[in-house]
Amino acid sequence: MPVPTGRLALAAAVLSLVVVLLPVSAPLGLLIVNGALLGVAGVDGLLAPRPARVGVGRDFPAVLPLNGEGRIAWTVTNPLSRRLRVGVADELAPSLRAGTRRVRLTVPARGRVTAETTFQPSRRGRFELREVVVRVAGPLGLLARQGKRELPGLLRVYPPFASRKEAELRIDRARILDIGLRSARGRGGGTEFDQLREYSVDDESRRMDWAATARTGKAIVRTYRAERNQTVIVALDNGRTMAGQVAGVARVEHAMDAVLMLTAVATRLGDRAGLIAFDRRVRAVVPPGHRVDQLTRVSEAMYQLEPELAESDYRGAFTETLVRFHRRALLVVLTELANQALGDTLLPALPLILRSHLVVVASVRDPDLLRWASSPAADAPSAYRKAAAQAALEERRVLAAQLRGLGATVVDAAPGALAPALADAYLKVKATGRL
Repeated sequence: MPVPTGRLALAAAVLSLVVVLLPVSAPLGLLIVNGALLGVAGVDGLLAPRPARVGVGRDFPAVLPLNGEGRIAWTVTNPLSRRLRVGVADELAPSLRAGTRRVRLTVPARGRVTAETTFQPSRRGRFELREVVVRVAGPLGLLARQGKRELPGLLRVYPPFASRKEAELRIDRARILDIGLRSARGRGGGTEFDQLREYSVDDESRRMDWAATARTGKAIVRTYRAERNQTVIVALDNGRTMAGQVAGVARVEHAMDAVLMLTAVATRLGDRAGLIAFDRRVRAVVPPGHRVDQLTRVSEAMYQLEPELAESDYRGAFTETLVRFHRRALLVVLTELANQALGDTLLPALPLILRSHLVVVASVRDPDLLRWASSPAADAPSAYRKAAAQAALEERRVLAAQLRGLGATVVDAAPGALAPALADAYLKVKATGRL
C-alpha cells in the first residue's frame, strides 16, 4: 500500500511558496508544480521495494516479572545493494509501558540495523505479539510502501517475587538452626530420627537409648532432626474479596508473593509444596513437589489469574484438596478476613479439612483501617469513617478468634510482612513437629 511521507508534504509546501513568489499565474503554476511533484513521487514509490523483501525480526524475553524491566529489539535486514529507510511499528499493549512502539531506521546496502527500547509491564498475564507494520521509503523518500508482517511471539508476565531476599534469609536461618541442633547433641526439637551416638554431659536423659546402651556397654543417646518431605499445600482464594486493593495493590498480589515465598522456603528445606487456586471453582492445581522447577510451576499456574467477582466456594476447594491429597499436610488458606464473605462459607467448611490437615489461614491487613481507627475525628465524615474502621477491625478480630477456636492458626499481617510472617509460621510448625 503506497503511503505519502512527511518529505512529500514538505516538498509540496516549499514548491507552492516558490510558485506564489514567482511572477506567474498562481493557479497554473501550482497545477504544473504539483503535477510534476506527484509524478516524481509516483516513480519514487514504484522504486521502493516491497516490505516483504525486507527482513524484520523481533527479540524480547519470554518471561518477565510484573514491574520488571525488559528490552525489546527490532532487527531490519536490507537485501538490496542500496540504502533503505525503513519504519517499523509494533502492536505492543499499552500495559507493557514500552518506551516506544515505532522506530525509524536507515539500513545500509546489504546491511543490518537493530533498534531497541525498554518496557515495564504494569499487569500480569499472557501477551501475544502477532504482527508488525513495515514501511519502506523510495530513493527520494517522497512515497513509501507499507505492509503487515507476521511475527508471532509470546510474553508471559509472572507475579513478582518481592520477598525473595526474605525467603533466602529464612532458608539460611533454618539451615543454620538445623546444623546447630545437630551439633548440640540432640538438645533441639524435631521428630525424625537422625542417628545414635555416645552420651555427653549436655544430653537429656530422655534421649537415652537403653537397648543400644545395653548392647555396647556405653551410654548411647538418640538424636532427632526436623522432618523432611512433609507436604505444604497453599489454597489461594481468587474470589471477589481478593480484588480489593491494599497499599495500592490488589490483595491477590500480596497473596501471590506469599505463595512464592512459602513455596521457595519449603522446597529448599526438603519439603513438598503445592498449590490450589479457586473462586467459584478450582482454577489451577499444582501437585506438591520439591523439584528445582517447582517455583516456576507455581508461577506458571498463577500468572493468568484475575480475581473472579463472585463468592468463593471453600467447601468445593476443600473437597478437591481432600480428594487429591490424602497425606496429612499443612494447608495454608490465603484469603481476606471479612465476616460477610467467610461467616457463611469458610467457617462451616473448615471442620471438613481440619480432620485431615493442619490449617493456617492468612490474610493481608489494610494499614488504612488502623490509621483511620486511631486518628482523631475532626468532623462528621472523619467520625463516621473512624467508627466504620473500628467496626471492621473488631469484625476481623472476632473472625480470627473463631478460626482459632476451630483449631486453625491465623496469620494477619501488614503489606510486605505477610509473606515473611507466613514463612515463620511454617517454620514454627516444622520445628515443633506438629505435622
